[in-house]
Amino acid sequence: MDSSPLFRLPQETFHQIFSHLPVRQIILCKSVCKFFNHTLSSPYFLHLISTLPPPLPLLALRHVSHDPTLHVFDSDHKQWLRLPLSFLPFRSHQPVASSLGLVYVWVDSSESTKSLVVCNPLNRSFKALPPLRLAWWLHGSVLVGSPNRVIIITQDFTLYYSNSNNKWVKFSSNLPSKPHSPILIKDTIFALCDVVSPQQRKIKLFKCKIRDLSRWTRIEKYEWGIVFEILKRPRLVRGMGNSILMIGELISSFSLDSSRSRISIFRLDLNSLEWDEASRMPIEIYRRFQGLGKFKVFGSGARVCFSAKRVKGLAVWDCTGGESEWRWIKCELPTDGDGFYRGFMFEAHLTTLP
Repeated sequence: MDSSPLFRLPQETFHQIFSHLPVRQIILCKSVCKFFNHTLSSPYFLHLISTLPPPLPLLALRHVSHDPTLHVFDSDHKQWLRLPLSFLPFRSHQPVASSLGLVYVWVDSSESTKSLVVCNPLNRSFKALPPLRLAWWLHGSVLVGSPNRVIIITQDFTLYYSNSNNKWVKFSSNLPSKPHSPILIKDTIFALCDVVSPQQRKIKLFKCKIRDLSRWTRIEKYEWGIVFEILKRPRLVRGMGNSILMIGELISSFSLDSSRSRISIFRLDLNSLEWDEASRMPIEIYRRFQGLGKFKVFGSGARVCFSAKRVKGLAVWDCTGGESEWRWIKCELPTDGDGFYRGFMFEAHLTTLP
């Protein structure tokens, strides 16, 4: 392969030729050989393509593996891609979140601590955040927003990191119970919590502002009625614009037609505080999940993914084109230790730096 005329081109000419490719094709070219990967990761080339069109939206899977690879799915081309994480000089890579072209990965920093590393797998740049005790890795939910602004949430405490002070700041929490599926929308965190009274246990929606991470307040409206009681194990996903998606399986008493799917997506408009049913899983896809108990949900914006235990595939709800569309993605990749696929949306951008 080294005898190819392409390898004898001046580097500037090589860069100019490849700078006309879209992001998707550059990613594929980087995996051809070490020469391509090195040349297409050079500072000059990254500067040359800094004005490329918007980032490439990818679905990324999170897993604990000694194979340092980020598995991503290109929905437009229906293709799985492998992005190496071997450039990270750490052990036990666990990708957990992404924002603005950067991926956040839990790694072993010592026998008793973990660190979050923020990186861009496309240009091999990275930065390690200050190490944390294992409890934060085990029990915390990681939320990321603007560059190098990271939040880790547990029931009793919240950690906040920003690039300006380069340290973690801890805040106590007034949540009544463990927060379920917290999400970050602009400068506000939303989460579901169990609220226990002498009569019963109910799920309620809570929020807090990043500027005051110790103060959570309940969001409720009389007109909502029993919206939180009709779904089993509801979970939140960030919706498009200023909206929240709440996803779960309808309790049998609220689904009278047994021939219809019971997995539903509800949407809350945060401007009007009104709920509507955005979509319901088609019956042919629902049958793959029926009788399997729990299922996992992840995604953001216009795409939501569903995973069931020991099911080699993902159901995807997609409304990027303005219309609701459901499809099935076959997947033979390794799952988490409990048999579920988990993941996040990754807007791949070649030039973003941590």
